[in-house]
Amino acid sequence: MLRADAITSMILHGPPGTGKTTLAELVATQSKRVFVRENASSVGVKRIREIIDEAGDRLERQGRRTILFLDEIHRFSKSQQDVLLPDVERGLVTFIGATTENPLFSVNTALVSRSTLFRLEPLTPEAIKGVLHRAIADAERGYGNAGVVVEEDAMDVWAVKCDGDARRALTALEVAVLSGGAPGQPDGMIRVDRATAEDSIQQKAAVYDGTGDGHYDQISAMIKSIRGSDPDAAMYWLASMLNAGEDPRFIARRLVILASEDIGNADPRGIMVALAAYQVVERVGMPEARITLAQAAAYLSLAPKSNASYRAIEDALDDVREGRSVAVPMYLRDPNSSPTSMDPRSGGAGVRTRNVSGESYQYNHNTPGGLTGQDYLGVDKEYYRPTLMGAEAAMSARLEEIRRLRRQRRASS
Repeated sequence: MLRADAITSMILHGPPGTGKTTLAELVATQSKRVFVRENASSVGVKRIREIIDEAGDRLERQGRRTILFLDEIHRFSKSQQDVLLPDVERGLVTFIGATTENPLFSVNTALVSRSTLFRLEPLTPEAIKGVLHRAIADAERGYGNAGVVVEEDAMDVWAVKCDGDARRALTALEVAVLSGGAPGQPDGMIRVDRATAEDSIQQKAAVYDGTGDGHYDQISAMIKSIRGSDPDAAMYWLASMLNAGEDPRFIARRLVILASEDIGNADPRGIMVALAAYQVVERVGMPEARITLAQAAAYLSLAPKSNASYRAIEDALDDVREGRSVAVPMYLRDPNSSPTSMDPRSGGAGVRTRNVSGESYQYNHNTPGGLTGQDYLGVDKEYYRPTLMGAEAAMSARLEEIRRLRRQRRASS
């Protein structure tokens, strides 16, 4: 786009400190366009109109186009978007927005559809070190003339703890330098060791949005780790969410769902463990609830897996929604609403079993082995197909035997 001088409106989204504003400034410089910077949380409609009017005058008098850069565009109001959209569409101003949130959820659809989306990823530790080395060596904008010496293990601390946020790493460097570095250094020297670096950055920043992508991405990673029987990965994602302040009840609810969806009858105790964990989280709370969540996550990770119950209900729902409705067979209907007669052989007082067609409900407890050849659906369908994992293997064998005996007795009746 830059080489062709065909800059279109764009939205830069990604975590803090990944260079969204810097990239916008570079685009403006490279394209020789006027760069106007505003923050979407504080700019008003009046100011937007002024920028658009100035851009129109500039284009007419000087032939120069304008780039309008709006930081935190997720705070952009509807009225501001309505004012900006027509001029963005006809190219009077080139819009560049920056946000730490997912623009598909946080920005007006009309604005997104007129923009190219670019996601910026967190900087790698090596890239963070490169930024820091340049800041230390730069005599004009950095500490090139300040006699600063930073040990490599101090660099490692910043590169890891800033979590890909170059701005946070540079702030830590500035704090370390302004505080004079490690004590006991020769006059005029500022030496930053590991201990000083730890003090300058303190706690590692948690890059996590409790309502945005981080919220859904990390719970997804934990669930998929448990499904993949990896307790180590599950424990990391669990810790990451708890450290960022995620609601432990949200995590517990997802574990209960997973226990049915991904473990099912391969280990029927899984749902009991998950439900018990949910109750403990509700009654005890944090920080102790972290132990219970870890116990449940470890158990569910190592439990045998089956989604047979999940697939069974989904297949049945598909048939109910899409297929022809199956009528309840007369002999299975409520005896109070069906024209039936009493059959004392049923073993149940007042149980009506025979309908007008002569077909009877067969009472299982009066049948040898407790199994009849009765058809309970009226159509030939098999929804539940148990796997051979864990306890479901025994269920699979039992179900196969039941189906065999039912077909045999149905054929002989």
